[in-house]
Amino acid sequence: MSDLKDRLLPPRPDSVINLRGDAGSRPSSSGRQPLLGVDVLGLKKRGQGLKSWIRVDASANTQVIEVDKFSMMRRCDLPARDLRLLDPLFVYPSTILGREKAIVVNLEQIRCIITADEVLLLNSLDDYVLGYVVELQQRLKASAVGEVWNQDSLGLSRRRDNAFQNTSPEYLPFEFMALEVALEAACTFLDAQASELETEAYPLLDELTSKISTSNLERVRRLKSRLVALTRRVQKVRDEIEQLMDDDGDMAEMYLTEKKKRMEGSLYGDQSLPNDGLSFSAPVSPVSSPPSSRRLEKSLSIGRSRHDSAKSSESSATENIEELEMLLEAYFVVIDSTLNKLTSLKEYIDDTEDFINIQLDNVRNQLIQFELLLTTATFVVAIFGVVAGIFGMNFEIDLFEQPGAFKWVLTITGVCGVLVFLAFLWFYKRRRLMPL
Repeated sequence: MSDLKDRLLPPRPDSVINLRGDAGSRPSSSGRQPLLGVDVLGLKKRGQGLKSWIRVDASANTQVIEVDKFSMMRRCDLPARDLRLLDPLFVYPSTILGREKAIVVNLEQIRCIITADEVLLLNSLDDYVLGYVVELQQRLKASAVGEVWNQDSLGLSRRRDNAFQNTSPEYLPFEFMALEVALEAACTFLDAQASELETEAYPLLDELTSKISTSNLERVRRLKSRLVALTRRVQKVRDEIEQLMDDDGDMAEMYLTEKKKRMEGSLYGDQSLPNDGLSFSAPVSPVSSPPSSRRLEKSLSIGRSRHDSAKSSESSATENIEELEMLLEAYFVVIDSTLNKLTSLKEYIDDTEDFINIQLDNVRNQLIQFELLLTTATFVVAIFGVVAGIFGMNFEIDLFEQPGAFKWVLTITGVCGVLVFLAFLWFYKRRRLMPL
């Protein structure tokens, strides 16, 4: 029996790791068998939650990296709720968030993290994601070539800007270039869907006005559902851009390159702070101070300098947001044009529905008029029934003995019925109940 049991057991894989070494085959002191058949490396990799990311740096170099969630949070200084916006398993509305060290972008298929030095996207085989990476590389390479080719002219323009106290850069910072490509990809994608919907909608609506059928009505219903969903998405992107344009603080948060340079400058200034600079923040006592008080005075001076530099950077960034505002305004016009296109299509559908309702009301009115004519004719025919009922009673009159009395009764009854019918028609015409 034991030999049969050994033959029926599956073979032990080579990748299985014994957690207890040589002692794993022996029972423990508690009488429990040790864990067997556990792939520790696989569990560790799955437990870390590694995800594949596409990294694009400022030199247009790309690479695929595997980073877990917590490392990404520390790397970009982002909370967990911001990373959930990038998860393709969840459906979130379009969002653009400016953080301390990164910009979180969720625009349709483009979901990425933009920092001052790199762009991180979840590795995907989607054509729009790959197209975004290729377009961003082309923009970065073109910008680098333009900077090298126009180095002399840029130096001249910088001297001219300094003479007129103009500090506007000739090229967009890296984060704005990545944000511009994301906005362009999202606006192009939504505009393409709107154009496709227009191409399909207008012929169908024209066909529906000429021929009302169940199949055409079902196609229009599906088209209207797609239109409502697409309008909601376009409206969300438009509202997000408009909300950013209305808030100067959010736009100032997106100047990542300037914030990084100011932070590095403040750190270098703190490291090269001379010792005699401490006398500005604290008076020198004629009595020698202990080392602890000197360290306290130095830390206070460094804290004041950092606070002053942070305040100055915030004020200057708030004042110099025209560059980002112009960028957002350009794509606001594009997405607003797409929204107007969808609004016009919706109005055309509403007009078509009103036209169809008018046609249906007209047919319904014609049916009611025909029913009224039938009712009037039925009333006239009922007059003959009344006359026949009267003469069908069992009593004797002299009219029954005359041979031509039957013809006279039919003639008089018919003339009376026609007169009654004509009287009803005249009444309908006078009351405008029927176009006669």
